[in-house]
Amino acid sequence: MYPVLFDLDLGRYGKFTIGTYGLFYALGFLLALRLAVALARREGIEPARIVDLGIVALLTGFIGAKLTLYLVDAGYYVAHPMDILRNLRSAGVFYGGFALASAAAFLYVRRHRLPLGKVADVAAPPLALGQAVGRIGCLMAGCCYGKSCDLPWAVTFRDPAAFQLTGVPLGIPLHPTQVYHALADLLILAITLLLLPRRRFAGQVFWVYVLLYAVLRFVVELFRGDAARGLFFGGALSTSQLIAIPAALVAALILYRLGRAGGDVPAARRST
Repeated sequence: MYPVLFDLDLGRYGKFTIGTYGLFYALGFLLALRLAVALARREGIEPARIVDLGIVALLTGFIGAKLTLYLVDAGYYVAHPMDILRNLRSAGVFYGGFALASAAAFLYVRRHRLPLGKVADVAAPPLALGQAVGRIGCLMAGCCYGKSCDLPWAVTFRDPAAFQLTGVPLGIPLHPTQVYHALADLLILAITLLLLPRRRFAGQVFWVYVLLYAVLRFVVELFRGDAARGLFFGGALSTSQLIAIPAALVAALILYRLGRAGGDVPAARRST
C-alpha cells in the first residue's frame, strides 16, 4: 500500500520520513479522545481528567505493545537488534499495550478518585473507534497482514518499502485482515454506544467490549499470515489468541456475576 506518506528533505541532515501508520495511529487517538470527552460530559465526569487519562493510556499502551512484541520473539530481536528500531514505526501486540495501559489507567483513576466503572464504560467506545482507525494505518504500512487467498476482495502489496518495513509478501493476494479488524471494531463501536445509555450496572459496557474484542481477535487471527506476532503449539495459536481465550472467559464471568447482582447505574454526577 502506502507505508510512507512523504519524506522531508533536511539537506545535509538527511531526510525525515512521515509514515502513514503513525499518522493513522495519531488520528485514531485524537478521534477516540474527542469521543471520550463527549461521553464523559454526558456521564458527569470531568473532561480534563479524561484528556489526561487518554494521554497516560496512549503512552503506556504504546510501550506495552512494543515490549510485548519484542518479548514474544526475543530470540529474533537479539539476533537482529536493528529491527527493534525499525518496528517502532509499525507493528505491536495490542493486548500487551492494553494490559499496561489498563494498569496505568487504574492507578490514575484511583489517585484522582474517579468512578472506576463509569470511566471504564466511557473508555470502551473510544477504544473501538481508535482501533478501527488505527487498523487502516496497519493496512497502509503492510503490518498485521493476512494469509494468501484467491478471494475477490484480496489485497496485494507491491511497494518495496512495505516489505522492508513489515516483511509483508509482495505480489501475492492476501486476506485483508486489517480491513476485517477495522469493520469488526466499528461493529463493536456501534454496540457499545447503543449499550452505554442502557447499561444495567457500571462496568457493563467495558466488559462487553473486552468480550467482543476477544472473540473478534481470536477469529481474525485465523486469517493472519505474519509470524512476528508470536506463534505457539506448532503455529496453532498466536499470542493474541492465547490471551483472548482467558480474556473472554473472565469478561463473561464478570458480566454474569455483576448482572446477577443487578442494580441500576447511578445518575450522572460531576467528578472532581
